[in-house]
Amino acid sequence: MDKCDHQEIEKKWQKYWHDNGFYHAEDFSEKPKKYILFEFPYPSGDGLHVGHTRSYSALDAVARKKRMEGFNVLFPIGWDAFGLPAENYALKTGTHPKKTTEKNIANFKRQLKSLGMSLDWEREVNTTDPKYYKWTQWIFLKLFEKGLAYQSEIPINWCPSCKTGLANEEVISGKCERCGAEVEKKLLKQWMFKITKYADRLIEDLKKVDYPERVKAQQINWIGKSSGTEIDFKISDSQEKIRIFTTRTDTIFGITAIVLAPEHKLIQNLKPKIKNLKEVEGYIKESRKKSEFERTELSKEKTGVELKGITAVNPINNKEVPVWVGDYVIATYGGGAVMVVPAHDYRDYDFAKNYGLEIREVISGGDISKEAFIGYGILVNSGKFNGLSSEQAIEEITNWLKEKGLGEKTIQYKLRDWIFSRQHYWGEPIPIIHCPKCGAVPVPEKDLPIELPYVEKYEPTGTGESPLAKITDWVNTTCPKCGGSAKRETDTMPNWAGSNWYFMRYVDPYNDQHLADPKKLKYWMPVDWYNGGMEHTTLHLLYSRFIYKFLYDIGVAPQEEPYKRRTCHGTVLAEDGRKMSKSFGNVINPDTIIEQYGADTLRIYEMFMGPFDQAISWNTQGVKGCYRFLDKVWKLFSNYQEKSDKENTDVATALNRLNKKIDHDIESCRFNTAVAVFMEFINLCSGHKKELTKETVEKTLILLSPFAPHIAEELWQKLGHKRSIFLEEWPKYNLKLTQKESIILIVQINGKVRDKIETKSNISEEEAKDLALKSEKIKKWIGNRKIKKFIFVPKKLINIVI
Repeated sequence: MDKCDHQEIEKKWQKYWHDNGFYHAEDFSEKPKKYILFEFPYPSGDGLHVGHTRSYSALDAVARKKRMEGFNVLFPIGWDAFGLPAENYALKTGTHPKKTTEKNIANFKRQLKSLGMSLDWEREVNTTDPKYYKWTQWIFLKLFEKGLAYQSEIPINWCPSCKTGLANEEVISGKCERCGAEVEKKLLKQWMFKITKYADRLIEDLKKVDYPERVKAQQINWIGKSSGTEIDFKISDSQEKIRIFTTRTDTIFGITAIVLAPEHKLIQNLKPKIKNLKEVEGYIKESRKKSEFERTELSKEKTGVELKGITAVNPINNKEVPVWVGDYVIATYGGGAVMVVPAHDYRDYDFAKNYGLEIREVISGGDISKEAFIGYGILVNSGKFNGLSSEQAIEEITNWLKEKGLGEKTIQYKLRDWIFSRQHYWGEPIPIIHCPKCGAVPVPEKDLPIELPYVEKYEPTGTGESPLAKITDWVNTTCPKCGGSAKRETDTMPNWAGSNWYFMRYVDPYNDQHLADPKKLKYWMPVDWYNGGMEHTTLHLLYSRFIYKFLYDIGVAPQEEPYKRRTCHGTVLAEDGRKMSKSFGNVINPDTIIEQYGADTLRIYEMFMGPFDQAISWNTQGVKGCYRFLDKVWKLFSNYQEKSDKENTDVATALNRLNKKIDHDIESCRFNTAVAVFMEFINLCSGHKKELTKETVEKTLILLSPFAPHIAEELWQKLGHKRSIFLEEWPKYNLKLTQKESIILIVQINGKVRDKIETKSNISEEEAKDLALKSEKIKKWIGNRKIKKFIFVPKKLINIVI
């Protein structure tokens, strides 16, 4: 076979691997375990695109290499099939989400198998399977039982297109993460999870895991822990008070106003006293049309309306200050109120300039006629605290407020409790029954799962209620507690619900008595290597860490962190540099590439296209280059007949270096450089065809097999081997042969480079001295001057001090 028929070869080996039960992980094997995982896909479109296959190809290479290194590898697959992505696709196609999900899963499955992924299909999970979401509902019940799931009427992010509420993490730049529509604020009763109770642990335990620093930083910044002081400001001539959180009590003498969030309950309580109530209510109504992003955007002009007739008392000096409402203040952070200190806060400075508020300097160090001074300094215009440093003043003023019962030290977080309700159909039913007498009652565990009823009309209502509310025969039920008439909860769970714990179900996917067998969890968990997108850092990654910690607390999870290592892949952009989108007509289907060039070419290109963690544009010429590389491998080895029993030294050295390079680069996610070096090595082999031993060819194919499994398997068989290449041991390189025989020795005089000399890598200090002193350049620089000493750094440099 002179030409490689990739379609025939790939189908042949995919069938062989399937028929012979390759890639099934063994529970409790004596081999060391390695749990490798990529984020399971949403089957919410027509199929995979080449962006998906970048992560899958890379992690498959890791899994294949680890098996050959002697590990018992768990590399599973499943489907994140509930939620908005799947429902939106169903609405778009006019087909029931149950049918579109089944169809899409079948197509995704076909595509993954056509890529030759070494997945353990025996452990496949599907979040829409009642046997699976029984345990998603069970987790909810446990959270409810421990007081971590509760209902509250709050202003939520509302997507007018998807017609459902969104968590803060699902709003990107003021728009719905799924459909891109501008998000509004809406007051609704919602189910919430107290993720804030775990805020400190979610920060602290990042020290225990191997995550990229930027991922850790994103999680820490999203949680937003800050230490400060809560201060009470009494409303003049009223029993009401405003509680404000600040990290800068040293600026308290500079307060010239208080601003409340439009949602602040105090505004309702003060209605009779507000002289311009119509103006205030009009402003609040307009603010509800804006997303939280729009309201807090730094470049946005800060607006507000004074509550005329209302003043607050500054507790430090008893001075009255006006009270305003401003939409740049958010109800759910810092108590929904801020103290305005224009001289020492950029935002407050702009607000004061806009509305003519006093700008009072209380920290020296800047020119407040030009801009706010936000740094620390020495207090001025601050009564008995004058002359203190900011650091001292923060401590002393806080203590003074505490002694007077007007304030206290506290810690606040930007992280909000997680909004868990969704007003759509395609999701897990929340296992709660509402009884007029008993309130919210949990469904008994024995009655789980509460199955999602099949309905023809599943479109979102837009009323704030799920479509399930219309199914009276499902909604109306009896209270498990008192036996009286009651109604089921009709909101469903978000698409994050099933993905919070799916990695645990892979461990024991058919268990009907437990979420998973504790012994199996102890054997397999934590996930050793988890790869996903950067966009999920404050969504899935944070949520699943929280749920896993909770499950650890109740004795289900065997340790506190679910993932030992996290890596992230960059986005694959279209050839025009834009995001792949049907509307742009630039989506690339992997089926097309596989048909034309083969799965191995696609896999190789996905890893070769650029640094794994960076966004990169698709390049058809790059695909063709990878195809030519594999064609060269085929031509070099397909008709191989051993002609030499002694390995060429250059090839042997290069092969050992290649072995070392692949070992290092796969572990460090430098897949592109591993492929690049492989290409160089094959070019070298092409120039030494008659000097290649069978041992060299075999080792080369084993090293190639994680990247291009089909062609490696075929060529392995053509060498006369009866068993699969993937049952071979991963080769070990010879360290001596990976070291360069020569180096460039830097010769310095008094620390300045004066010559560079090529010499042997293991040169001794005495030899380096002799070599350096013989250099004509060095002789010229030294002249008749006396040498004080030599400083020798092996394999790098020698410095002559004169």
